Amino acid sequence: MGKLLAIDGLNIVRRVYEASPEPDSPEKADVALRHALSSFRKLLAAHGPTHVLPAFDFGGPTWRHALYSRYREQRAPMPSFLREALPSFYARLEGEGLHVLMVPGVEADDVIATGVMRWLSEGRGEAIIATTDKDLHGLIAHGALVWDHFKSEWHDDAWVRNKFGVAPELLVDLLALMGDVTDGVPGVSKVGMKTAAKLLNAYGDVDAVMAGAGILKTPIGERLRAERETLALSRQLVRLKTDVQLGVTWKMLAYAHFV
Repeated sequence: MGKLLAIDGLNIVRRVYEASPEPDSPEKADVALRHALSSFRKLLAAHGPTHVLPAFDFGGPTWRHALYSRYREQRAPMPSFLREALPSFYARLEGEGLHVLMVPGVEADDVIATGVMRWLSEGRGEAIIATTDKDLHGLIAHGALVWDHFKSEWHDDAWVRNKFGVAPELLVDLLALMGDVTDGVPGVSKVGMKTAAKLLNAYGDVDAVMAGAGILKTPIGERLRAERETLALSRQLVRLKTDVQLGVTWKMLAYAHFV
């Protein structure tokens, strides 16, 4: 059986870059990308994958921006020095035997979700996702595992339940209810993680929550009814696409250095 390692590229690069207190500069970008390359090498050595899917954002508007113009409106742009250095970093990854994937109009998360779901549905073996992004943890419900490179720890079903208060299959609905300030996902006003988890564990998924909201004579019931359309939009924004045209074959993603 094979082993797919899907790497959330910018998740690693940005975390490494932002860990340095130095002001933005070409030198800071160069140092950060050297450390990021080292992180990629450690991931490959630690997990011994047969196939690797290193995904990066293509940049520019995505289908989520078309759906909601204020999506990621408050997110700080990538530092220019780091953005300008990325093409050479991609070339170095190619030199390591990796096939970098960037697809216009979608995010790296969608690329990873599509690749991982395809891999698992074809019964090809294990699927590991190297990321700290909460959105990708929903894929644990389908058999994937998440590896936090920075803490050197596995995230599985039990970890998600302990962290978020719901099963992995309900994570999308939890994020839709509570929203995400970082990404500009509105969610339902005054609904945080604990309230969202309580609602989902009591009723089931968002559809069941909304069905129950019709009889809730409480402020939360009123907000759910008043913000029904906002919740539906939020649910669309946090749901990962799994039908992206990746333009690659498994042979192209095979890791040549696998021993």
